[in-house]
Amino acid sequence: MAWLFRKRDQPRKVVTEGLWSKCDACREIVYRADVEKNVRTCPRCGIPFRLSARERLDLLLDPGSFEERDAGLRSQDPLGFKDNRGRYGDRLRIAREKTGVEEAVISGLGRIAGYPVVVGVFEFAFMGGSMASVVGGKITRAIELAARKRIPLLVVTCSGGARMQEGVLSLMQMAKTSAALKRLEDERVPYIVLLADPTTGGVTASFAMLGDIILAEPRALVGFAGPRVIQETIRRPLPEGFQRAEFLLEHGMVDRVVERKDLRDLLARLLAFFAESPEPSVP
Repeated sequence: MAWLFRKRDQPRKVVTEGLWSKCDACREIVYRADVEKNVRTCPRCGIPFRLSARERLDLLLDPGSFEERDAGLRSQDPLGFKDNRGRYGDRLRIAREKTGVEEAVISGLGRIAGYPVVVGVFEFAFMGGSMASVVGGKITRAIELAARKRIPLLVVTCSGGARMQEGVLSLMQMAKTSAALKRLEDERVPYIVLLADPTTGGVTASFAMLGDIILAEPRALVGFAGPRVIQETIRRPLPEGFQRAEFLLEHGMVDRVVERKDLRDLLARLLAFFAESPEPSVP
């Protein structure tokens, strides 16, 4: 009842914390409710906000259909790596506490519009979505699961590339995942990739660009080395929009750039096309 006795000249406090978000693309301050209504996409410029892996799964999959696999796998510190940012083991622990996930990818089984799909979704907040030995192992296991069950595979990439703290063990995942995808191709099981911002480094140089169908979100950065590194190396200005999803679409590197609000419907149509029966079925 304290508000009854507030003095007339006392300013009223207006709570605005949490009501607004800043778009990293256009730098505009936007109303958070409008962002959520627009499927976590900026209402001013149309560029998607980054999603967590769990948010991505909620967006794409049928409610309650996700069954996680390999959830307990954790990266170790085989090299005893330490640099000016601390020990690798400590950074892993901090990343787990920060994100609530064990590694930079979540994988499992789910359904989209009733159609079964094996999914692997990256968590960028976990050390930049970097590809460690466990990440490569979980992606490989997801590929093998799709091959065994003859279910289409969907991988959503969002990664800074290979994790340097594991050295060659991380780089080996490029070959391991690529070899597993060749076996999936031999089984004639569809593989769909969705490139989110950013998808770079060893992830781009392996499974991210090997999809039968490669989709991308608007303005997603996709490439091996970053634009700044390339420009400094070749000492020439880069084309407008270089390494962005629309540039890759124009040059035949991706099949379609899809707005987030249309993603689920498009994936449902693709899965329906590849399904062995015309009706959604559970394996």
